[in-house]
Amino acid sequence: MKTELTSTSLVDAEALGKEPLSKDACTRERLISSTQALLWERGYVGTSPSAIQEHSGVGQGSMYHHFKGKPALALVAIQRNVADLHAVAESRFTSQGTALERITAYLRAPREIMRGCQAGGLVQDPDIISNPLLRQPLEELFDYVRLELVSIIQSGIAHGEFDQDLHPVNTADMIAAVVQGGYVLARVSGQPEPFERAITAVIDMLRARSHLAESKRNSLF
Repeated sequence: MKTELTSTSLVDAEALGKEPLSKDACTRERLISSTQALLWERGYVGTSPSAIQEHSGVGQGSMYHHFKGKPALALVAIQRNVADLHAVAESRFTSQGTALERITAYLRAPREIMRGCQAGGLVQDPDIISNPLLRQPLEELFDYVRLELVSIIQSGIAHGEFDQDLHPVNTADMIAAVVQGGYVLARVSGQPEPFERAITAVIDMLRARSHLAESKRNSLF
């Protein structure tokens, strides 16, 4: 399956008032975008150089002109995927609202549930985990998500939105684990409902802790 990135890139660039990408730059972009798609669909092991060439419509010579090999190309593709996921998470975490509303915004963000998590799927790959360069952007993404969740939960506790007994680090880890586990349950069952139920359960739990904090405040008066 070949992409239409070359013509699309030229049209998009012109529509945005930018200089169109050169043929050489378009070829590089096709390789990267094809690798991004294949990594999500097949994982690292299943993304062979020949599969990348077929998907992108780029020949072997051109591929190795732009990248030394599969690991170098995969690293750029992973970094792109991570940047996209980071931007989505950041937009939800920095949205207006209470701590519960911001966490809910992150959990309810649109996802292609049945395709699995772009980042979570890759960390199951032994070749990714054993390669520090390929693992690093994924590790940094999950650290970012967990630390942001910790910060939001701490803010919620400080402002009396959550009760003091809610452990920020443990709760952040639980939320991250539920999201990843929800993807697994959805894929193995062939339907998105298990993911959606798991997310709803997390939100209900946080809402209950918010109600508990409110009850404790009211009992002081």
